[in-house]
Amino acid sequence: MEQIDKKIINHLQVGFPICDAPYQQVANELNISEEELLQRLQALLDNGILSRFAPMYHAEQMGGALTLAAVKVPSESFDNIAEVINAFPEVAHNYAREHELNMWFVVATETIERQQQVIDEIEKQTQLKVYNMPKINEYFVGLKLEA
Repeated sequence: MEQIDKKIINHLQVGFPICDAPYQQVANELNISEEELLQRLQALLDNGILSRFAPMYHAEQMGGALTLAAVKVPSESFDNIAEVINAFPEVAHNYAREHELNMWFVVATETIERQQQVIDEIEKQTQLKVYNMPKINEYFVGLKLEA
């Protein structure tokens, strides 16, 4: 990874501007062109150095809902069940875990009512019990990993 790529990653971990031309503003702050910034971000995503570059929304503050869910998936069905669950646009961050509940995922919905509908639909399609684990308290951890 080139030095400018590290600089981009480090810079974007502390925030992204809300303005008419946010990529141009970031490019100016990094002393590169907007085109170069966009090309480098795409290359970092394509090469797997970045797994995603997207905003993080606080669903509850926008009238939606967010919850952590888990299922106990037979190992021989794991990939198929993951495919079914990941097909829901409301599902993100699906992870395998070494635990009795071996598949964990986040359900983010536009409404509180839709959250239970998604869980019910996943149970129906997978024939597995979904354990809904809504947060009780939220803590902000300002994690920044220097590239």
